[in-house]
Amino acid sequence: MSIETPETLGRNQNGNSKTDIEKPIKTRNWLIIIINCALVSCGAIGGPLLMRLYYLHGGSRKWLSSCLQTAGFPILIFPLIVLYIKSKSSTPNKDQTSSFYIEPKLFLSGIAIGILFGFANFMYALGLSYLPVSTSSILFATQLCFTAFFAWLIVKQKFSAFIINAVVVMTLGSVLLGINTNGDRPIGVSKAQYLIGFLMTLAAAALTGLTMPLIELAFSKATRRVTYSSLLQLQFTYSLFATGLNVIGMLINKDFQAIPREAEVFEFGKRKYYMIIVLTAITWQLATLGFFGLILYTSALFNGIYGSLLFPFTGVAAVIFYHESFTGLKGMALALCLWGFSSYFYGEYKMMNKVNNNERHEKIEEVENDPKSTV
Repeated sequence: MSIETPETLGRNQNGNSKTDIEKPIKTRNWLIIIINCALVSCGAIGGPLLMRLYYLHGGSRKWLSSCLQTAGFPILIFPLIVLYIKSKSSTPNKDQTSSFYIEPKLFLSGIAIGILFGFANFMYALGLSYLPVSTSSILFATQLCFTAFFAWLIVKQKFSAFIINAVVVMTLGSVLLGINTNGDRPIGVSKAQYLIGFLMTLAAAALTGLTMPLIELAFSKATRRVTYSSLLQLQFTYSLFATGLNVIGMLINKDFQAIPREAEVFEFGKRKYYMIIVLTAITWQLATLGFFGLILYTSALFNGIYGSLLFPFTGVAAVIFYHESFTGLKGMALALCLWGFSSYFYGEYKMMNKVNNNERHEKIEEVENDPKSTV
């Protein structure tokens, strides 16, 4: 994994897959990576807390909460309009202006990925309705295991001993949570419902782990350079079809008729009910924008690592705001997750140092063999 990815991951203008990396682009990418990390943090911590708030105070519509994870896509229209006007004014040439639009291959990828994410969102929403936020967050951190496996299978991600160690210890953490089926079971949730929540959250983690390398593959197979406008259009397409899938579920389940009745009996009142719904949709959409950006400018595996890194903090936030129990087994699972994160980042640090040293030695040898060359 390299975080010094150029602004585009597709083929260059000459038609080959080799990309030219320039120093100004590297610097600009660091800033974009930090911004995307902040957006992912917003959703990974705020999204589950808002969804749990909905469930705790009278909400019960699973398809609605699933739909909210992608329904905020209309906010993307505003930056897309700005980028379109900017591209039209700065590139009067018709061919250059047409490069603003997403290419058909990427558009079709967005449809397929959106449908997969629609199912993953429903599984996650169903699991969260039966599990405490802290348990759900640590359990969903196992998406890193699935991301690592599918990244190896789909995009040929290379593994080190540190990555393997991270995958193993995080899997052990989820096993510990599975053993703890009574200690943190919410009031009113049966043992069977808790087990359903556990399995649905694991299934959502697996499906999410599959889709992230698929997004990276879609970027790498693009025949044109992937601009930020293309990224937003891909996210818009993905969110539109994921939302469409969940809307079908809401129609079948008659959620639209039930929403006004649910708002009337919501503990915080009708007004705050709709405020929570809107805020949840916007929060998740910002997070989606962040993880699409991280995959574009780094890799699917880095996005999985960073997302998993935030899940323990979500659990801690749930303990603070919702006074959820934090059992000994849950603490051990949290420690194993942090151990896995530390192992991965230490491995990446050593790998980057090794690459830098090799490059330095190659330049020294080049100077020694050719006195005219400069370092």
